[in-house]
Amino acid sequence: MKKWIAVGVLFLQLILLTACSGAQHNTQLEKNVSSLAEHKKSIDINSYTHFKWDRAYLFGPYTSQKNINKELGFKFRDPSDLDFRDDIYLLVFVKDKQVIQYAELPCFKSKKSIDYSISYAYGKMYLTPDRAIIYINK
Repeated sequence: MKKWIAVGVLFLQLILLTACSGAQHNTQLEKNVSSLAEHKKSIDINSYTHFKWDRAYLFGPYTSQKNINKELGFKFRDPSDLDFRDDIYLLVFVKDKQVIQYAELPCFKSKKSIDYSISYAYGKMYLTPDRAIIYINK
């Protein structure tokens, strides 16, 4: 009996780990964007993403978990707690309707405020690999 309980517990842990392991925090992308934001007006994200993605969403400070999920079209637990923060933008990369990576883009650099934006061409509220420019406003 104890053996079956142990197997069951291990099985549940495996399921939970698999369900929670999809999104990777891309700190290298954060560093790249942060250093470029000081002297660039736009960044082509394709130059800094060495993984496959379908869409990327940019969420501004104080965006609620509910609005993130609504925009994505599926549930995603925001690991940065953006709805309580004004110091970052959240860039979320999606592949096959699943978040695969995310980056926290800083709003402040060298005591300057930085705003990030994307062009909403053709009603699209996200970036795609063929339209992957983030604009920087200081």
